[in-house]
Amino acid sequence: MADPLTKKKKKTSQAVEVWKRLHKNKMAMVGMYTLIAILLLSLFGPLFSPYDYAAQNFTDRLLFPCASHIFGTDNFGRDILTRILVGGRYTLFITFVCITSAAVIGSTLGLLAAFYPKLDNLIMRIVDIFMGIPTMLMCVSIVAALGSNMQNMMIALIVTQSPEFARIMRAQVLTVKDREFIEAANSIGANNLRIIFHHVVPNALAPVIVQYTLGAVNVILMSASLSFVGMGVQPPTPEWGLMISAGRDYLRDYWHIAIIPGLAIVITAFALNMLGDGLRDALDPRLKQ
Repeated sequence: MADPLTKKKKKTSQAVEVWKRLHKNKMAMVGMYTLIAILLLSLFGPLFSPYDYAAQNFTDRLLFPCASHIFGTDNFGRDILTRILVGGRYTLFITFVCITSAAVIGSTLGLLAAFYPKLDNLIMRIVDIFMGIPTMLMCVSIVAALGSNMQNMMIALIVTQSPEFARIMRAQVLTVKDREFIEAANSIGANNLRIIFHHVVPNALAPVIVQYTLGAVNVILMSASLSFVGMGVQPPTPEWGLMISAGRDYLRDYWHIAIIPGLAIVITAFALNMLGDGLRDALDPRLKQ
């Protein structure tokens, strides 16, 4: 019989440990499942809808929620449920592309600033300038200069979200690069690229992942705000912020046209916030048991 003391303990990977801690957080799991449901409904929901999101039907215009139109119809007789489902594709696409691009660009700048002191002052002073300008003002200025469309709105959102990632990544790399395992890697002759990608980045990603989810909330709200004022997605695209803008003239008598798309934004943002808070707790090494 084998000595139990000689048995090798199974090492649990860090990802599994994070998942276990995240799974214990009920609010975070609710947020994650809500996001998955929104994603699936946006991708596949319109395929099963009997209505075309752009088809106008003036005999059914301004209907309140009923059996045939669960969320009612708008001022052109278009089914609001179908438009929300299709609009979710645009909203999620804008959010994913913008926050991913901002995370890559900002994290790269922060990494370079922290790892190469000669670039630190230049990069961080530029980041400070961008962070000193109010986010909405910068977005409006960029879109006004480039033109009002979805592509230019996304450029503005990427520019305004990148500085936050740069500051977070720089702070993390400055903390990590003086650790003993980095000195050991240097002592055996590892080049800078290997040290950065194999040692520095994996140990600096946790706060960036949390900022990714929380920054996605900002992107959703900012994109909806820009579309609301006519500087983002243009009609007849059924983007949620644009749907709220189209329904504001009917808010007193036909509240559902604007309120229901607004609730879609609130639910998505709330789910992302809950998931972000859960990830922050799960990735915090001080909470390991």
